[in-house]
This record gives sequence, C-alpha cells and structure tokens, in this order.
Amino acid sequence: MAVNGILGKKVGMTQLFDDKGDVHPITVLQAGPCVVTQKKSQAKEGYDAVQIGLIEFVKESRLTQPERGHLAKHNLPPVRFLREVGITSDGGGDGATAESVKVGDKVLVDIFQGEKFVDVTGTSKGRGFAGVVKRHHFAGGPKSHGSMFQMPGSIGSSAFPSRVFKGMRMSGHLGNARVTVRNLRVVGMDLDDNLLMVEGAVPGPNGRYVVINKAVKPPRERRGFGGEETIDPLKTSKRKTKKA
Repeated sequence: MAVNGILGKKVGMTQLFDDKGDVHPITVLQAGPCVVTQKKSQAKEGYDAVQIGLIEFVKESRLTQPERGHLAKHNLPPVRFLREVGITSDGGGDGATAESVKVGDKVLVDIFQGEKFVDVTGTSKGRGFAGVVKRHHFAGGPKSHGSMFQMPGSIGSSAFPSRVFKGMRMSGHLGNARVTVRNLRVVGMDLDDNLLMVEGAVPGPNGRYVVINKAVKPPRERRGFGGEETIDPLKTSKRKTKKA
C-alpha cells in the first residue's frame, strides 16, 4: 500500500519508562481503520492523492445527501470524517501514480511499519477570548496594589507614525486552529487494535479527529549517536591532537 497517511482519533496520554529509567510522555492514537473513498489522478485533477474515510459507526441520516451519493457510488460504508492524503509510487519515483491503490481498499496502521517519525495534524483546544498574558505570554505589569497586572500597556507611537502597526500582538481569539506537530517519534504499534503510540503531545482534546502522515522532513540522526560502530570525527581529531 502506497498511502502516506491515515485518519484517527486521539485516545489520550500516558508515560513509558525506558531501560535507563527515564520517563517519556506518550500519546496513544487510534489510527484507522480507513477506506479509500476516491482517487485523484494527475491527468484529471492535476495531482496524485487519495481521499480516505475513517470507518466508525455513524447513522446514514447524519450524512448529507451529497455525502451519501458519493459513498453509494462505490458501495462504501457511511463515514463521517473524510480527508485527502498523498500517495507514492511503489518504485518510489516522484510524480508516478500508485496503481496499486484502488477505491475500496482498506488503510491500516501497518503503513507506518519501519517509519521512525510521523506528522500529526489536528485542531487545538479552543480557549475563547484571551488577553496578552495568556495568548502571547507577556510578562504583564507590576503586581502591587493599584496596578493592572494583565494589561498590555502602551501600543501606539508618538508623533510619528501616529498609528498602531499592523500585526501588533494584542488580545483576541486563542486556540481552535489547525495545528501540525512534526516529527513525533513512533514508540509503539498495536496492529490488532489499530493503535499508534508516539512520543510527545498531539493537538486537541481526547476523542478529537487527527490526520497522521509519514514525516515529510524527518530529523537526521545525531552524529556519534548511531550506535557503537559510529565514529565521531570531532572526538577522533581531538584524540589525535592530544597524542601528537
């Protein structure tokens, strides 16, 4: 299967201990199962991608009439959450269509086998209208009696330019925005229950839908930390200098 991503839900957070006794925060994600509902081609739409839907119990009456017709065209089950994800050719070439992907194929969490990092996209928690201290982490004013601690202070200029610049950090709507957290390390996978465990936090509350993709720009391995056989050239040069 040449699909690069999958849909899922945020289950919750926990923690794991490694062999050294260090604790690591872990987010458990329900990754799939999903079904391919539509295929986009370079010839027709101008790009290669597939539309997938998260398979979960939902009443057909909850769907709109266009959604029912879209799914009934290929005799697919009703799905509530639909998103597009990229595909790659089996040979790994750029721009080549993955002919092995067809409408109706299932997408499971096993597409991440062998992957070290993933990118997770979700909707952050809505915080409503927030001030500058909570929204932009301002220090605030003096906390003594008679002072207004969480006020932004002066925002304008003097005689020139006599206006407030655009983009000034002020109070406003906080949260409820599309957020992508990149390069979360994959620490575990449960193929039976379609669970994916990643190290770090994922945007949104528990139960919120997320899109999980293979890492676009995975981090490179740190020099000297690739194993016992890895040689750090900087340390090697220092040793030679001391011996000389």
